[in-house]
Amino acid sequence: MSAGHEPVWRTALSGAQILFVAFGATVLVPLLTGLNPSLALLGAGVGTLIFQICTKRQVPIYLGSSFAFIAPVIYSVQTWGMPATLGALASASFFYYVAAALVKWRGVGLIHKLLPPVVIGPVVMVIGLGLAQVAVGMATGKAGETQVVPYETAIAIAAISLLATMLTAIRAQGLLKLVPILIGVAVGYVASLVVGIVDFSRVHDAAWLAMPGFGSPEFNLAAILFMIPVAIAPIVEHVGGILAIGSVAGKDYTENPGLHRTLLGDGLAVNVVGLFGGPPVTTYGEVTGAVMLTHNYNPVVMTWAAGFAILMAFVGKFGALLQTIPLPVMGGIMVLLFGSIAGIGLKTLLDARVNLSSARNLCIVSVTLVTGIGGLAVHIGSFSLQGISLCGVLAVLLNLLLPQEPKSADR
Repeated sequence: MSAGHEPVWRTALSGAQILFVAFGATVLVPLLTGLNPSLALLGAGVGTLIFQICTKRQVPIYLGSSFAFIAPVIYSVQTWGMPATLGALASASFFYYVAAALVKWRGVGLIHKLLPPVVIGPVVMVIGLGLAQVAVGMATGKAGETQVVPYETAIAIAAISLLATMLTAIRAQGLLKLVPILIGVAVGYVASLVVGIVDFSRVHDAAWLAMPGFGSPEFNLAAILFMIPVAIAPIVEHVGGILAIGSVAGKDYTENPGLHRTLLGDGLAVNVVGLFGGPPVTTYGEVTGAVMLTHNYNPVVMTWAAGFAILMAFVGKFGALLQTIPLPVMGGIMVLLFGSIAGIGLKTLLDARVNLSSARNLCIVSVTLVTGIGGLAVHIGSFSLQGISLCGVLAVLLNLLLPQEPKSADR
């Protein structure tokens, strides 16, 4: 199992460290969306192994729950129910297969042509800001319209969690800097214990070893058509992730094993994980940060991390413990999380120096933001597109169809 002369125990320890770095974000997604956290761990482990098989175990990358799907999953569960949502999540992999085929056929250039920064930036901003109200609702102790935790208590707990997460992200050194979500949850959880809003009855009732409760997907066309365009953002994130880990490890993974293989691996992982009821997975930037920090570029480390994640999924008490984390703790962290997703969208526009004095660019960005955040829906018979999926499709179409400006206007 070890590479070079590194002893097995050290590789295993590095694997456990990778899981620690990815853990907070991996279980945060199911806790926010009502999916099962044990299945998220199982999905991250199985997804990483599928990815490794597709890429001949050459890329030191770990797959964890994707933040891009949080808003769509919450909306889809409310609209079509959990089984239809799981079927839609499994189907979201369709776009990965299309992207992998396009890359194999025409190279990475075609993806960049279809999805330039002026399209990606505003779509990612919508993914972050579209759920701002949910984050604020949770931070104030509300589940839907029901006040679950008293308002004053909730705000205080949310503020403590948020502050701990921000301070860790800003001031921490070394490995701690990579786990701000984990630190924020831990500090918020301790504060919740002090004020007595944690209910341990679930942990008491859970078995030590238990099969995670697998989901039963149903395939509903409306839900699937809503979910598929959401995959645009994680695919772009994936391409960025592969380039980032390549620059850290000093190798070009888009050439070998090839971007088409990494996209196929990620897509298959999303497909399989969705079918058994876990949240969609994506390449993890935190893990790339950890690889950069530890200079351990051995893909076997990720195999160990995946193995540990799968083992943890079968510890029933552990899954139950994760579900005791109070609502405001999550709410406080979501305030930062959704804002930072929007920030990444803004950064995409800034890094590419997208000229917003250009009327064409401004049209694309404006229409995408307002239709997405406003939740515009288009219904044609039983088919409907709304929110993120509609604004994603609109952004791509506007970019392809709007005429270029006359050259003299560029000044």
